[in-house]
Amino acid sequence: MFRNKTSYEENVNFDEVKIFDDSCRDFYKKTGMYFFLYKINTLRLKFISNYCNGFFGKKILDIGCGGGILTESMFKKGGIVTGIDVSKKMLKVARLQAIEKKMKIKYLLETAEQHSKNNAHKYDIITCMEVLEHVPKPKSIVLSCDKLIKKGGHVFFSTINRNIKSWVSLIFFAEKVLNIFPRNTHKINKFILPCELLGWIDQTNMREKHITGLGYNFFLNKFYFRKSLDINYIIHVVSY
Repeated sequence: MFRNKTSYEENVNFDEVKIFDDSCRDFYKKTGMYFFLYKINTLRLKFISNYCNGFFGKKILDIGCGGGILTESMFKKGGIVTGIDVSKKMLKVARLQAIEKKMKIKYLLETAEQHSKNNAHKYDIITCMEVLEHVPKPKSIVLSCDKLIKKGGHVFFSTINRNIKSWVSLIFFAEKVLNIFPRNTHKINKFILPCELLGWIDQTNMREKHITGLGYNFFLNKFYFRKSLDINYIIHVVSY
């Protein structure tokens, strides 16, 4: 995927990249993994918008943008958006979508670490949704966000808590029983405790401002905010 072997390449799990490459053909289906990403996107967008005072005219970076679901939503709200990912095929989907919808979104095949080298303190808003649990060194992404965000800027991390409930919900049921996600999309040892993520944030110039859990009601077919952080959770931090 990358022409030269460099240090940033060490934070790419190519087995997981292949899973997302292979799943890109399902992006337009109204079932499975991408259906859930579209459903959760509305809730995430509301959370982000509420705490960063909207998107209009702001420079935004979407780390692990995939096919551009959240990226496009922030562009539609007036953001100047760049999306980065390490899946060539997912980026191809995102770029085709942007062309079809006449959206001026920049999509780059880069890691957060690589992008931070030439874009120090460039962004007003950074989003990193369900990425940390898919890389070998999640702390490295947190540190890169610290380099990329402007003083006073907002960063949003969404990831999965590490416990038996998450394993049952996302691996046993969602992958093995319901086939919502491809097998081996998630690994419980890669899930991240809130205290671990907050510890990495404490090693930067960023400080946590808000944290909430995300839940899904199968009967109502909708995501919702919840106090418990036992499965999915999202953290809002501000750079000082």
